[in-house]
Amino acid sequence: MILDILFPNRCIQCNRITDPEIPVCDLCFHQIHFTHYDYFGNNPVKEKCSLLFPIENSFALIQFEEESLSRKIIHHLKYQSREKIGKILAEWTAERLDFGNTKPDLLVSVPLHPKKLRARGYNQLHLFTETLSDLYNIPFDHELIRRNYYSKAQALKNKRHRLETANTFSATHPVSGKHILLIDDVFTTGNTISSVAWEILNAGDNKVSVLVMAMDI
Repeated sequence: MILDILFPNRCIQCNRITDPEIPVCDLCFHQIHFTHYDYFGNNPVKEKCSLLFPIENSFALIQFEEESLSRKIIHHLKYQSREKIGKILAEWTAERLDFGNTKPDLLVSVPLHPKKLRARGYNQLHLFTETLSDLYNIPFDHELIRRNYYSKAQALKNKRHRLETANTFSATHPVSGKHILLIDDVFTTGNTISSVAWEILNAGDNKVSVLVMAMDI
């Protein structure tokens, strides 16, 4: 309580004091560019993924544009120790994504290497995934996929290096006959999602859909 008074939460866009759980104030909220993608139809995520692996459905919450509030939100989540932003992003997702009668069977997020996890202190996808699990009543598994190698961010890799690290991930235990919703923060080239998806697909008779916080367009 005292810390809230001395160091109140401020909007990451305009610096106004706002609710402790909310990264942006009501006045700046309209600056967030939501995608309004159709989960069951064609959208840029599905179009790009379908070139890399068999995909069922896909959704991205926001657009990851240069110098945008959306980009600031993701960066604060990942690099400013604002893990709780994952919860509000999940709530915004649930307001916009309806699985209807075809909910996935399992939620799986892209893992961090243990070295990066220790440095950051948290996986930025875990609270997001766990909140979605509660909101949709779908189980999650943080242990299904393991990252085998420590590597720099996808955005900093060249094409050759991405191909050389195609076996970055592996499945830790068998899973079969499941429709798995694969979760990541930002979709750029699709290489990370593809690597994880193939591990899931090769593990058994599974189907894969994709959910990302942001689409880098």
